[in-house]
Amino acid sequence: MKGKKWLTVLGMTSVLMGSILSGCGGGDEKAANQDVSGNSGKKVEVTLAGWGGNPVEQKLLQQTLDEFEKKHPNIKVKLEVISEQKQYMDVIKTRLIGGEGPDVFYLDAFEAPALIETGVLEPLDKYVTDDFDINDFEKPLLDAFKGKDGHIYGFPKDYSTLALFYNKKMFKEAGVDVPKTWDELREVAKKLTKGTEVYGLGVAPELARLYYIAESKGGKVVTDDKASFADPKVVEALQPIIDMHLKDKSAVQPSEVGANWGGEMLGQGKAAMVIEGNWAIPFLQDTFPNLEFGTAELPMINGKKATMAYTVAYVMNKDSKNKKAAWELISYLTGKEGMKIWTSKGYALPTRKSVAAELGYDKDPLRAPLVAGASYATVWQKGKNLPIITNNFNNQFVSAFLGERPLDEALKEAEKTANKEIEGK
Repeated sequence: MKGKKWLTVLGMTSVLMGSILSGCGGGDEKAANQDVSGNSGKKVEVTLAGWGGNPVEQKLLQQTLDEFEKKHPNIKVKLEVISEQKQYMDVIKTRLIGGEGPDVFYLDAFEAPALIETGVLEPLDKYVTDDFDINDFEKPLLDAFKGKDGHIYGFPKDYSTLALFYNKKMFKEAGVDVPKTWDELREVAKKLTKGTEVYGLGVAPELARLYYIAESKGGKVVTDDKASFADPKVVEALQPIIDMHLKDKSAVQPSEVGANWGGEMLGQGKAAMVIEGNWAIPFLQDTFPNLEFGTAELPMINGKKATMAYTVAYVMNKDSKNKKAAWELISYLTGKEGMKIWTSKGYALPTRKSVAAELGYDKDPLRAPLVAGASYATVWQKGKNLPIITNNFNNQFVSAFLGERPLDEALKEAEKTANKEIEGK
């Protein structure tokens, strides 16, 4: 009931605000076109909220904001680092309910459908001009922030897909090539495995990493905002992951070898291959400088290329009193100039194709496979109930991965529990 109550409160707030803004007709258009400094000519302050990043990312963001303020001397940006990402949305929701939400803030694609539905976000379509070049964005990433009404509620600031990271030395010693298909990957993983010392593949047994595999046989993880992952086609698609762990003994999750995540497994030599995102590149280069590793696009499934994408957008609070200034900020941060500064060190990948090309990421030996995946990726997002669906899937999938119960049985129970929770919201 708590989630439903929150949606109701925010829905009422947006209805009330919509009535006020449209009371005289064309209120939103006037807000969009008013002079940034208003009638007083004073500097406008815009609040920008996000979660904390590593020191390099924080420095890059501040550098980008400094450049924005130089070009927009009548706008002052107040940066608010709210919390770590895990607590971030709870804080944002609370502030929005209390009427103290920031003008502009980060929104993960995973959370976007539910927040868009409440009506608390400003549609950005009317602010866009031709020189902003919407077609320059990778389409799957842009579409992640479109509402059911067809309006765009956010522009993606960066992203990562998943790629195959592999230990070049281990591959050479085993005399194997980088796998092009999942069938090849399974065979290569067997050859790379050395008892319990080295496993061929490090696996993250969670829906955020497995979604694209789960739907590769034609089944659906989510249907009409409800869990449907007990579909036999989903079970069939995921069974090879279980079999690699229990039958082949060639796959393992990080906790089973004393690691925290895939990048650490690869760096420590406990896995010859892992499936990770762009974040693993600087980690491996900094933490394991002597490791010779490569990346490749993920192996094809059923003859098709597939991967996941994770993206975050800048969105505007519908209750912002400085919408024109807020848009100026969003358009700079997600425009070509601002995005180039923010992604210049390779910690994040640019969502604009032109920026990726200008920075050379589409040709970079390590990042090119990640960039290539953006055009065909499945974005980590599927309706407002995905958080509930994910929690239940993960709990039961791990039990199947560890051999505690058959996969079909585990997923049936998880689906039933998830849908009960959704119905009880």
